[in-house]
Amino acid sequence: MNRMRPILLLLLTVLVFGFPSGMQAAAKEESRALSLDDAVRIGIEKSRTLEIARLDRDMARQKIRETWSSVLPQITTSFTYTRTLKPSVLLFPPGQGGFPSMLETSSDNAGHASLDVHQPLFDLSAIAGIKAAGIVRRMSEEAYRNTEAAVIADIKISYFDALISKEQLKLIEQSIARWEESRRDTRAMFRQGVAADIDTLKAFLSVENLRPDLLQAENRVVTTMTKLKNAMGIQADSSVVLSGKLGLSSATYPREIAAAYREALDARPDLRLLDLQVKAEGEKISSVRAERFPVISAFGKLESQTAFNDNIHPSDSVWPASSSVGLQFTLPIFTGYRISSQVEQARIAQLQTRTRAEELRANIRAEVEVKLLNFSESQKRIEVQNKTISVAERSYKISLLRFREGIGSRLELTDAELQLNKAKTNYLQAVYDYLVASTQLEKALGRRRVEVASQG
Repeated sequence: MNRMRPILLLLLTVLVFGFPSGMQAAAKEESRALSLDDAVRIGIEKSRTLEIARLDRDMARQKIRETWSSVLPQITTSFTYTRTLKPSVLLFPPGQGGFPSMLETSSDNAGHASLDVHQPLFDLSAIAGIKAAGIVRRMSEEAYRNTEAAVIADIKISYFDALISKEQLKLIEQSIARWEESRRDTRAMFRQGVAADIDTLKAFLSVENLRPDLLQAENRVVTTMTKLKNAMGIQADSSVVLSGKLGLSSATYPREIAAAYREALDARPDLRLLDLQVKAEGEKISSVRAERFPVISAFGKLESQTAFNDNIHPSDSVWPASSSVGLQFTLPIFTGYRISSQVEQARIAQLQTRTRAEELRANIRAEVEVKLLNFSESQKRIEVQNKTISVAERSYKISLLRFREGIGSRLELTDAELQLNKAKTNYLQAVYDYLVASTQLEKALGRRRVEVASQG
């Protein structure tokens, strides 16, 4: 009965107060299987970098609305109430007493209401500003696409980093397992008098020398997972299990540099952004030049006012109204060379942007060529390393059998194990380099779609 009492108290506490927060979190937390598609989709939704880009895009849309205000009617109204504390007076020439006479000219209360309307009729500068604003909106879209491409590439590479770190950990664990098996065989052979004492010591050292590599590999797994979560914009303590595998992509890419370069020129958002900036600065030149032309506006005004003393009720006061309309013609004659200076500044800025665009085209050409060569080189390495693994596995099995039968040396077995581990590591690195190269090539080509590595 005494043993049941703590359990009953715990159950009663849970029924009354519920699970503690830590237990609730542990109960709710489940490891989420995460594919490459899932990682990219979540990253696009939760990336803080992309959220800033989305806000910049929204800001550009609001600036367009602001630009349109320069050609839309401006309507303002105002009302003024004045309370006279000490009335204004009008002095008349002195009379017979030698003192001037005074006449109060202000009432105790006064009110004034007005409605003003202003409508631009002809303003070339405002029209050019609206055209430039439309280009700025397209620029914000391309800037968002450029940021999105960078975020997707970062997430994909982080995902591949996490995958290869797990695979490298498995290779080390497999190597330790092989050496553990070899150590057991060596002990058995030592007890049978077939192996020397030095062989058991070497087998022990072979296992222990891999322990630091195992610790480093385990740390890399945690580090790469943290970087992946940060790139996706999710909490670092989220429980995530990667469901993807390091494998070849199903995407196809141009084999010729000229074809790849043409694709990049058509799709790269950063290049489109600079081309649009050249157009926007051309509209800015037109806008500044338009300040030399006249601006014609129509205006209208409706106003009413009243004045009454305290002995009169406000509803009995008189509100006479007046109205007027007209046209306003404004033409700058001399602005102190301000307009001509601003035109030259806009031209220089446009030339700078054109130069940057040409420089970017040259850089894109070089980038596409390098990324395409890296991708092709990684494909060839995979083919070579894939054949090497099968040979290294066969060599290790033969060396292990020879060692167990006493006709092979430990040095031979050690060399075979090292060659097998190196072959698997090189193949794994080649596949990783292939995936990273394909991701970087997609970004260099300006592609937006997400290619998922084949499973297996």
